[in-house]
Order: sequence, then structure tokens, then C-alpha cells
Amino acid sequence: MKPITFAALAVLAGPAVAQVAGAPATPAVPAPAPQSPATPPAAVAPAAPAPDYAQDAAWLCRPGRQDSCAANQDVTVVQANGRTKVERFRRASTPAFDCFYVYPTVSMDPTPNSDMTAEPEEQQVAIAQAARFTAKCRVFVPLYRQVTLTALRQIMTGQPVGVDRGLALADVYAAWNDYLRRDNGGRGVVLIGHSQGSGVLKELIARYIEGQPIQRNVISAMLLGTNVAVPEGQTVGGDFKRMKLCTAEGQYGCVVTYVTFRADAPPPENSRFGKVPQPGMVAACTNPAALAGGKAVTDAIFSTRGAGNASVPQPAWSSGPAPTTPFVKVPGLIAAECTRTGAFSYLAVTVNADPADPRTDTITGDVVANGVTLKDWGLHLLDMPVTMGNLVELADRQAQAWRGIGLPTDNRRR
Repeated sequence: MKPITFAALAVLAGPAVAQVAGAPATPAVPAPAPQSPATPPAAVAPAAPAPDYAQDAAWLCRPGRQDSCAANQDVTVVQANGRTKVERFRRASTPAFDCFYVYPTVSMDPTPNSDMTAEPEEQQVAIAQAARFTAKCRVFVPLYRQVTLTALRQIMTGQPVGVDRGLALADVYAAWNDYLRRDNGGRGVVLIGHSQGSGVLKELIARYIEGQPIQRNVISAMLLGTNVAVPEGQTVGGDFKRMKLCTAEGQYGCVVTYVTFRADAPPPENSRFGKVPQPGMVAACTNPAALAGGKAVTDAIFSTRGAGNASVPQPAWSSGPAPTTPFVKVPGLIAAECTRTGAFSYLAVTVNADPADPRTDTITGDVVANGVTLKDWGLHLLDMPVTMGNLVELADRQAQAWRGIGLPTDNRRR
């Protein structure tokens, strides 16, 4: 077996870019969340002032614009019998709540921290991970000076890197404050992130939201692809002191978080995902398809073109005509369950394959370099796609609970 070299790692696709039809041809290394166990907390004071988020150019997405979050989200539904139908995407005309999304490590800028220009990789990640939420909410996506893929490559090869991790948090904090001043107006808001974006939101919540009046407006926090520490057997008390994990329908003001692995390929000991360094604590796992626990079929929504250059090619979705929409649903094919294996807690994904039907039996998404599967990454490329439909619908149900619509009084907050 060939060793995995820097050259091989350099051709891996970023976690968000990989799930977008028509993603850039020059992909990059998928990044860990900045608040992963091996990473110290972000500094509060940045070396440079935060961008001016009063300027709309500092935002990747804002309501009412023709930007990345207005991109086509149509889905081809591929049934088990091979028959297909197209679901046309509809944006909410008068959304009753907001979504504030922070994207993962995608920037291919040559500097350790990215600039504030919306390059194709930032635009594509919004299409893949944020735009679908416009079916239910107004979506706000700030640009921010994240740690770049360039810096990650250098870190992984032992080169000295002048990364300022505080810039990402300071920028998102400034964007959050601008959103509160200009746009919130007392509305409920769902916080959504993936990987580095989730790590930044985790810090934002812990430092600036928990215990503050604005916490009352947080419908939920969806922190995907990062490790959130909780005391074993508890729902709060680790990284968060007040915001509990979401464990039942009717809850709001709670946290949805998980990292993803195949059920038959649990995390190896060297994985950065699914465990935390704090004694007596574990990485939280909440399944948006089954908040109370147990295994459930998910409403997975994949890029029609598969997981991208970081993985092996996606086989045809069925023996019939190829889908022409950007995204694909495969009802009943994917199931997931929060699972514990040794020190690791994670969302275990099962593909309910049936060789007798005309639909694919394989979902690609493992990170591969030089033909070698990097098992420590699990299905990080598919953290959001495997439950995307569930996440969108859960956000809407939680928003209804936050507004007190159609739920018993004793079920509104736990």
C-alpha cells in the first residue's frame, strides 16, 4: 500500500464543495472543526478589526437577494422500483423565523486566513448546505476570515503557519451583532453550521449567547460535524451550561449535533471525530430523524453528482434515466442511529441496499486518497446530506414550538 502523501491529500475535496453539483475543479483538503480536541480555543482579540457587516457585500447570503441561497434546489426522487419524479423546490414567501449559517472550511485562498471575497467555493457551499433552508426561514450567511485549506495543508505537513484563529470567531460575532441590530427584531433564529462553522458557532454560543437575553430567541443550534462535549448520560453541562441537547419533539432552545460514520466502519482510534478530551464526558449525538433515540430512516438529500473528488465516483442512482436536477432523494435507502463504540459517540449510517431492485446499493462519501479510505474522517463529507430533509423540517417544527403553535404548554421547553 502506498503511503498517503501530501500530494494525495492536496487533491481531497472540502466537505461542502464535495456535495455540490458543478463544484470547482480544484478541490482541497476537508478540514476539522476548529474546536476539535487537538485545537486550543479561539482567541477573542483578532489582529485586525472585524469587517463592516452593515455592508451587504460582507454577506454571502441575505434575504431578498439573487445570491447563492437563491440557487436551484430541485430534487429528483428515485424510488426503490427505479421510478422517478421531480420535486420542485419552493421558497417560503413570508418565512416566520430566521436561520444564521456558518460554513465549513472551503476557502482556497493562499493565505492562512481567508479574505472577504465570495469565491466559487464559498458560493457552492451555500448552495449545498444553506439554500434549502429558505423553504422555511430567512437565511443569513456571513463571509468570514476562516482558517483556509492552504493553512490546513501546511499544518498537516508540519510547516509553521501564522494562523489567527481568533479572526473567525471575531468576524462571526460581528456578523451576529449586525444581524441582531438590523434584522432580528425579536424573531426566532436557528443557528446552523458544519465543521469549522460549527466550531465557531459553539464558541459564539458559549461566550456570547448562553445566559444572555438573546438566548430566548435561539430556536435551536444545529452544530454538525463537530464534537460537543456533554457529561456522560446527561444532556447539558459540558461545552454548554444551559443549552440542552434536543431529545424530544416540542423542544426548542436546544442543540442538534452529531458526527457521521458508516455503521459497519466505526471510528478508528486516531479519529478526531466522535470523542472529547474532557474526563467523564462524551461527544454528544442527536439524530434529527429520531430525537428520542433509536434507528430511523432519514430524509437524505444528496448531490446528484455524488460526494465529489474526495471520494470515489457515485454509481448511477438507478438503471433508469439519469436525474437532471442538482439533487437526489432515495426514499428508504438511508437509516441512521446514534451509537456508542468505545470512547466514540456518533451517528451510524446504514445503507438499506437491495440487490434485487434497480436502484443503487451504494452511497459514496468516504474520504479517499491514493485509493486508500481515510477511515478517521468517517462520512464527514455527508454529515448534512444524510439528514438534510430532516434538518429542514426539524427547524420548522422547532420554530413552531418556539412560537407556541399547536403544542401543549408542558411540551414547549424541557
